[in-house]
Amino acid sequence: MIDTLLIDCEQPESGVPDMIRRPDVGPRIMTVGMYDFDRVTLDDFRALLVSMHCDQLYLSGRRDRIEAFVRAGGTVLASGHVAWPFLSGLDHFQPIPDYRVADLEVRREREHPVWRGVAPQDLTFRRGVAGFYGRGWHRPPAGATVIHSLGPRRLPLDFSYALGRGRVLFHGGNDLWTYLGAGNSAERMIPQLFAWIGAGADA
Repeated sequence: MIDTLLIDCEQPESGVPDMIRRPDVGPRIMTVGMYDFDRVTLDDFRALLVSMHCDQLYLSGRRDRIEAFVRAGGTVLASGHVAWPFLSGLDHFQPIPDYRVADLEVRREREHPVWRGVAPQDLTFRRGVAGFYGRGWHRPPAGATVIHSLGPRRLPLDFSYALGRGRVLFHGGNDLWTYLGAGNSAERMIPQLFAWIGAGADA
């Protein structure tokens, strides 16, 4: 059953083709081109996935539509560095000046079903390099639950919050589906993401 809409920004190394090919999640996903978004009826879906590569200026012009979807009980997963907020509760990206490896260490602040069994070390480093998962932060809205933070200052990286009858899950870095094939516990995120979507707003 298709229950998730993914805005496909057609990036060759986006990880989207790998996700679509997975038999456990692929059949649940419909993709729509970035500038065909207005042609889709959001009421047909439980969740909307917004890639870090999306045109945020374009989406900000559809903010009311996206927000109505969430407030009616939908789920949005958004990733990336926000320059043009396209949903209530999202604020602008804040870079970490002169960061060092310690500033990019991913710290778990709260357990969440999407990251169950995922080692923070496997998020901090990818192919021996830190910063792929996150290298800056966003100010979460009041009442949000911070899931992961960065470095000794514990700057918010991943957080969730309620919006009307729905929910927003925000990750301030590369799309989670780029971790498919990582060869470590980070691979758990995508199947667990879809389990969380399927479980509904109470999960």
